Amino acid sequence: METDDVDASGLTSRERGWLAKAHRNDINGWIHLHIEGEPFERGFQHGYLTAAEYADAVRVYRQMTYISMGVTYDFLVENAAKYHLPIIEQVAPELLEEMRGIAAGYTRAGVPTTIEEIVGWNAYEEMSGYWWPTVAARYASSGMSTGAMAKSHCSAFIATGSATRDGAIVLGHQSFTEFWNGQFMNVILDITPESGQRMVMQTSPGWIASMTDFWITGAGLVVAETTIVGYFGYDVTKVPEYVRARKACQYAQDIDSWVQFLDAGNNGGYANMWLIGDVRRNEIARYEQGLRYQSFNKKKDGWYFGDNVPEDPRIRNLECSDTGYNDIRQQTGARRTRWPQLLSQHAGAIGLAAGQSILADDFDVYLMRANPSSRTICAHYDADPMFYASDPNAVWNIPYFPGGSVDGKVTSAALARPLGLSARFGRADGVRFDAEEFLKQHPQWSWQQGYLKSRPSQPWTVFDGH
Repeated sequence: METDDVDASGLTSRERGWLAKAHRNDINGWIHLHIEGEPFERGFQHGYLTAAEYADAVRVYRQMTYISMGVTYDFLVENAAKYHLPIIEQVAPELLEEMRGIAAGYTRAGVPTTIEEIVGWNAYEEMSGYWWPTVAARYASSGMSTGAMAKSHCSAFIATGSATRDGAIVLGHQSFTEFWNGQFMNVILDITPESGQRMVMQTSPGWIASMTDFWITGAGLVVAETTIVGYFGYDVTKVPEYVRARKACQYAQDIDSWVQFLDAGNNGGYANMWLIGDVRRNEIARYEQGLRYQSFNKKKDGWYFGDNVPEDPRIRNLECSDTGYNDIRQQTGARRTRWPQLLSQHAGAIGLAAGQSILADDFDVYLMRANPSSRTICAHYDADPMFYASDPNAVWNIPYFPGGSVDGKVTSAALARPLGLSARFGRADGVRFDAEEFLKQHPQWSWQQGYLKSRPSQPWTVFDGH
């Protein structure tokens, strides 16, 4: 690294030149971050400009990982570096160099970070939710609950043709997650790489892929996903999902090539139901990806939705457990029932405003009334006493679990062409979350004191892509 012409902050002239190409704007709970250039320099921009947030996130992840899993954050990082670093170096050296830049940016900003730590940070979802269940028996002296391993993140829809107001694509998505990590998923990252397509994604500080997932690409693709619940399977010799998804969004030119990128070296990590739209061709698709089985459908009229339970019977029955497919007491079965009702109600009128309204839906199909709970499109696990939960091993079937909807994002073909979106940070229906009040009412979660943050009600904010 250069040492000449160092300013008062310790930055060299070269580093100052890199940072001059980037900018950060904080608005309505979001960090809107633009980075560009060669892999290392754009990574350095990313790291330097989000160092404080990354440091706080790792502080929280360390505590929550140990308390909720019994293993340390560093244990997961160590194994991620062991398994993923050699693979990334072989199949995605560009992304490894970007991660080196992120580590250097954090270090220069006063948060000493290694490349191994950045790989582990990016791999956290895979290592905690996909790798760990396959090896946990080696470390546990008793059987482990499948509920502790099950994943159920996000709710989403994509529509086009006669379903939408103007006949063009509309994509809507909201992240479901534990509040303690969802509070860091507030970055709208705009990347203009030296090669490939410009991308805009929702993400967390220090991630090279969205992971939440919400993407818009310069090739006219819009992408979202919902995680497959109760999925089990992982191959440590194959390519991590965050690498495959990033390469797909950076280099794919259409839906078919996007799927090919995502499927190349599939390791089973972060198994999802993907919703993909091509605004240039006005075509939408649903791609369900397990480790052994995949399902791919496309059309130019109608909709697809994601509710965490796969439609493919092979994935659902042979690669998953506790999916709740037919059980409207469960959040998966309830949303699988509610989605077609809701989309039918808005058929022919789906646009940005309708998309926002759809994501905010709080109708409970089990109780047949408005009832913000785990079963609604806008999930409120933290308000759900779980009177009706039928399966104690299913995901988050715990009274007043501090999790659920942490955001909302909608884009249309017109807004996506310049890589724009409308986004709300905080619950998609705008209901605020008061951490202190929640912990006072539900002291069983007091171990999250000092780590769980409040999230005020925020307005929908348009990021127009310019």
